[in-house]
Amino acid sequence: MTDASITYMAPHQLSTRLAPVYNEAIVRKFTIATMFWGIVAFLVGCTIAAELCWPGLSMGISYLNFGRLRPVHTSAAIFAFGGNALFATSLYVVQRTCRARLFGGAALAEFLFWGYNFFIVMAALSYVMGFSRSQEYSEPPWHVTIFLVIVWVCYAVVFVGTLLRREEPHIYVANWFYLAFILTVAILVLVNNAAVPVSLYSSHAYVAYGGVQNALIQWWYGHNAVGFFLTAAFLGMMYYFIPKQANRPVYSYRLSIVHFWSLIFMYIWAGPHHLHYTSLPDWTQTLGMAFSIMLWMPSWGGMINGLMTLSGAWDKLRTDPALRFSVTAVGFYGMSTFEGPVMSVRDVNALAHYTDWVIGHVHSGALGWVAFISFGAIYYLVPVLWNRTGLYSKKLVAWHYWIATLGIVFYMTSMWVAGIMQGLMWRAYDKFGFLQYSFVESVNAVHPYYIIRLMGGLMFLVGALIMVFNLVMTVRSRTTEEFARTSQDYPDAVMAGE
Repeated sequence: MTDASITYMAPHQLSTRLAPVYNEAIVRKFTIATMFWGIVAFLVGCTIAAELCWPGLSMGISYLNFGRLRPVHTSAAIFAFGGNALFATSLYVVQRTCRARLFGGAALAEFLFWGYNFFIVMAALSYVMGFSRSQEYSEPPWHVTIFLVIVWVCYAVVFVGTLLRREEPHIYVANWFYLAFILTVAILVLVNNAAVPVSLYSSHAYVAYGGVQNALIQWWYGHNAVGFFLTAAFLGMMYYFIPKQANRPVYSYRLSIVHFWSLIFMYIWAGPHHLHYTSLPDWTQTLGMAFSIMLWMPSWGGMINGLMTLSGAWDKLRTDPALRFSVTAVGFYGMSTFEGPVMSVRDVNALAHYTDWVIGHVHSGALGWVAFISFGAIYYLVPVLWNRTGLYSKKLVAWHYWIATLGIVFYMTSMWVAGIMQGLMWRAYDKFGFLQYSFVESVNAVHPYYIIRLMGGLMFLVGALIMVFNLVMTVRSRTTEEFARTSQDYPDAVMAGE
């Protein structure tokens, strides 16, 4: 099966021309790195969740305190796990939908892999040692960020160059989402990281913006990192791998185009909703809220397009647990993109802001959408990339699915309850007009829910470890050619995992 796709075709619809020899070695490396960093991110996340339950776990060691490990967790989850998944899938998808080998040759592709993961390691070491810009999702020191910019420019060159040398006349919609992610993230990083270093030998730098301007640019960056890194890019993943797994065309090509342009236009304006009730001008806060609410339409249009792609193939959910991950991810995407606009409304935000409700919202998207769509894609990719007949065990995929899903439910519900409780306690007054509860009382009240959150995180980690074992055993199993040779001698032989 080839992957040629033209304007109104899904990637499963075929061309009769011979496919070029693709660079799959680099995709394999990024896939391995994805799972490695995923385990690191989930493990560090469980560690800091445990520290919130029992602060003494850090044992007074500065390298292990919450303030240093928290950015390690967020960067590992978003940029290491998510970033490597995007590199792997985007480089895989662009080759097959364009019927062209990666632009720049193997050397440039290798630089992308080693350069990007070197950046991840340097950023994590900086956090642990106490060096940070102290800005959400933008903590790496200035000299580390400069190296990232070099890697990212090379990424854009490879991706755009491959598009330009394509053998197919049209660009499949998944590539539009990947391209928007690459170009927009480049702009976000350059603008938000504008700073004047103290010296060439210092990791410290003076941010180019001050006061409320700095806050606005930071959350313009922060929310659009969510919008383009964690949403648009993974929608590209959805638009390729769900049709491939279901062996069905995309439900509506026109809807995918409307989804793309409306999402790209609206998302960029939504950042100010992070700054309600601050010194930011009211009109700017209202603008952010208005565009956040309008995001319901394109977001749910994309969700509908993803789910309706399974029309006529819903029975595959019973037999393909990997597809179950991808479809469930789309459901979480729809739920998270409903909850986000609700939380952007000023009156709701007055209750939710600074509470654990926000944490529950973020992780419903990060675990349910980003991680699940990545798991589904990797379960599809590994047998293809390593030329195996199938996954080692579909039962283990099913175990992973149910354990991880239950873990997400524990996580989200505990944080929803804890967050709403916090918001109500912080705004409760007695008949004399004094606060009814102290901050310490609110901390004590949410302690049981923090333990439940930790349980959910541990379940998600266990599911990921099951996945790693399954993938390792898949790679160690027989190749397709070996299976074809030996199956003649064993009439009852079946594909691995059946």
